[in-house]
Parts: sequence; C-alpha cells; structure tokens
Amino acid sequence: MPTDLSTSRSRTPDRTTRATRATPRRAHDDAPDTAALFTRLAALGEGPERDALRAELVAAWLPMAHRIAGRFRDRGESVEDLRQVAALGLVKAVDRYDPVRGAFESYAVPTVTGEVKRHFRDRMWALRVPRRVQELRNRVRLARRDLSQLPGASEPTPADLAAHTGLTEDEVNAGLEALESFSTLSLDAELSAGEEGHSLADTLGETDACYDVVVDREAARAGLRRLPERERAILYMRFFEDMTQSRIAESLGISQMHVSRLISRSCAQVRAEALGRSA
Repeated sequence: MPTDLSTSRSRTPDRTTRATRATPRRAHDDAPDTAALFTRLAALGEGPERDALRAELVAAWLPMAHRIAGRFRDRGESVEDLRQVAALGLVKAVDRYDPVRGAFESYAVPTVTGEVKRHFRDRMWALRVPRRVQELRNRVRLARRDLSQLPGASEPTPADLAAHTGLTEDEVNAGLEALESFSTLSLDAELSAGEEGHSLADTLGETDACYDVVVDREAARAGLRRLPERERAILYMRFFEDMTQSRIAESLGISQMHVSRLISRSCAQVRAEALGRSA
C-alpha cells in the first residue's frame, strides 16, 4: 500500500531541524558558552585559582572585544590600540558581571563599547569639546559619508546635511567645526613645498606694541622718581588722569603757562636720563 509522502514527512523530522533545535544559534560565533565558568568564578575567593579562571574567561571572550573594536576603525586610531582599549573594557566586564543578572554577552557588549567610546571622547580629541558637540560631529560625519556615496553626488552643503539629519544648520555648522577640532596641525608644519617653505608658526602673531610701552616706562621710572613731588603730581594728572593744563593750574593755584613750562621741563629731564641710561 503506497505511503503518503506528506504523512511520512510529518512523522519524520528533518535532520536540519533536529540539529537546529539541539544546538541553539548564537548571535555571534565569538560568544562562547561560559555560564558554568562564570558561576564558578563568582564562588571563588581571591587567589591563584580565581586569577587563572578569570584569565581563561577573558581569553575566551577576547574575539568579541576585537569585533567591537573593529566597528571603530578608520576614525584616526590604530586597530591595535582600539583592541587594547576594548580588552580593557572586557576585563572590567568580567570583573563586574553577576551571573544571576542574565547572559554575559548582554552585559559585556555595552560595557566594551562604552569603554571604546570613552577612549575617543577623552583621549583622541585635540580640543576638549562638550559631549553634545561630539554627538553633533558624529551625526554630521555619518551624514556626509552617506550623502557623498550617492551616485553622482557632490560635497554636501550644510543645508543638505541638515535635511538629512533633521538638525538645524547651526547645529550642522557646530558639528563641522568639531570635525576640525578632532586633530590639530603642528606649528612646525610646512605650508608650502620647497626648501624655503614656511611653517604655520610663521603666519601667526604680530609684534605687540605694548612691549615697547613697558620698556619705555621702565626706562623712565628712575627719572620720574628723582623729580620734585609737585612735578610728579603734574605729570600724573596730565598723562594718567588726562586732565587739561587749565584744570591742573586751577587745582594747584598756579597759571596754565607755568604748568606748561613745568611739564615741558620735567619731560625733557626724564627723557634725557632715560636715553642716557639706555646708551
């Protein structure tokens, strides 16, 4: 008597189905089954046995940390340095994990990711900027990358980036400025090619005239001290309090002509002494 093919299939489970049910699929190949090891670790006290088991767990989950580090490649930091930072986050996750709170992977992934992000936030920025600005930078960077990859696309404008991200143009501009703050240019960097190229430092700054004023005041200080008290008071009122000669004369009860002569004579005396000392 012929056997119904559909009935036969319903009674005989497929081998692939049995294999799938027997071995639950994991989210990633780098997520080993270490639940028993973590339970054992939690029961151990400080000592060599615990240290050895801790090192075994870190080594078992290290490929996962490396995978997370790979997400942050091409951002100005070497892959090896990112892996070291991720490994540090993994060690923290192993030390702080409590087996009763669920799967280790659910706890370790955000811990390792957060450690790498903190590394970029605290160590990689040449200028310290607020976290809000750093977030704007990341959104603008990703939007610029997405828009630039479109067929026939040109360099996106701030308006294009604002429309793509939902940010305002002011926020986009803040993010673009933060992109330039991630790294700095050395003052010794040459700005032009050739043997006679000049550096960035050559284009910055200018002579400050205030230095000349400081030198002149120091040169005149000794001569001013040797003036009579009335002449020093007249010079102070004229050049520091900006009083007119008429007001000075009225204040001292002398003529404006006499004030003028005293100012001229005092200045000539101080100038002569200053030039003589300078020579």
